[in-house]
Amino acid sequence: MTLISLHIVSFDIPFPANYGGVIDVFYKIRALHHAGVRIQLHCFEYDRKRAPELENFCTSVHYYLRETGMRANVSYRPYIVASRMAPELIKNLLKDQNPILFEGIHTCGFMSDARLTGRFMIYRESNIEHHYYYHLFKAEKNPGKKIFFLAESIRLLHFQKMLRHASLMLTVSQDDTQYLSSAFPENRVLFLPSFHNNDEVSIKPGRGAYALYQGKLSVPENSVAAEFLINEVWEDSFPELVIAGLNPPAWLTRLGAERTNIRFVHNPSDDQMISLIQEAHLNIMVTFQPTGLKLKLLNALFCGRFCLVNPQMVAGTSLDELCHLASDPAGFKEKISFLFNKDFEEALIKQRSLILMKHYSNQINCKLLLEILTLC
Repeated sequence: MTLISLHIVSFDIPFPANYGGVIDVFYKIRALHHAGVRIQLHCFEYDRKRAPELENFCTSVHYYLRETGMRANVSYRPYIVASRMAPELIKNLLKDQNPILFEGIHTCGFMSDARLTGRFMIYRESNIEHHYYYHLFKAEKNPGKKIFFLAESIRLLHFQKMLRHASLMLTVSQDDTQYLSSAFPENRVLFLPSFHNNDEVSIKPGRGAYALYQGKLSVPENSVAAEFLINEVWEDSFPELVIAGLNPPAWLTRLGAERTNIRFVHNPSDDQMISLIQEAHLNIMVTFQPTGLKLKLLNALFCGRFCLVNPQMVAGTSLDELCHLASDPAGFKEKISFLFNKDFEEALIKQRSLILMKHYSNQINCKLLLEILTLC
């Protein structure tokens, strides 16, 4: 078997794999490594420490300082792109002719560089980013940040045309597949679900004592969703609602502190988060932007009992049949009361396993990616 060598350009240091985007990156790296792929990893450091653990899966790991601040923000390119255009990155990519996997539009600043003409370049989509930033603009409370998110959305929309240089686009949802296929009819676009940390279903039958909402709480989308649950959904008569995630804003924790049946878990470890998901009776997930695939939903389906979501959370996926859906506060309240009076039975675990291992198996999706890399 011919050894495959691959450059992976990650928008962040993908370890620890403790929030949405880096989860897909890290577990993709792990799966490809176990399949024998020689990975040259390139990643940007700005608010996470270098991770020696990555050297267990990669033949080389290159770190580049992300250029944050005004200089990167005055570019005609989106800030998330301009701040990652390190000169050393393109120099390292040009040292051989191996294929390049660009993780997110954030890393695609050099995709149109003439020196990469003829290279096999894969764009790994995680969101339709100009849609995502427009929703951040609508959710943000700080006026300065609102302006930034709106400007970034406009710049991302204009920058998106650079993706035509990709040899292949890999999407995380069926809706995003349709969008990119329409926007780039000359490009090959394939649906490849996100990689994740679950190799099998590990759900505990029976009942739990609380509901869990989890996410990267510093992201406005997630903090606004938590605010919605606190203010609009959670009754004083309900069991405890645990809100767990990274860096919750102070205003949100103050809001939760006013309620006796709401508890925050700040910056849980990976093991602690898995335990929270498994022990919860109900994993409740809300989003107001139907973009990408929410990896916390996959994690909850593999590890947790009942999942109660709004329709936007499962948009473009085949996961709605495994969830209970609600569209408004009254619907959420009705489903919460109903589900806390039910056991999670073995038959439901078997149903989850059949569907998840068919569509969201890391092994199956790694095999598909290997077939692509073998032919490039």
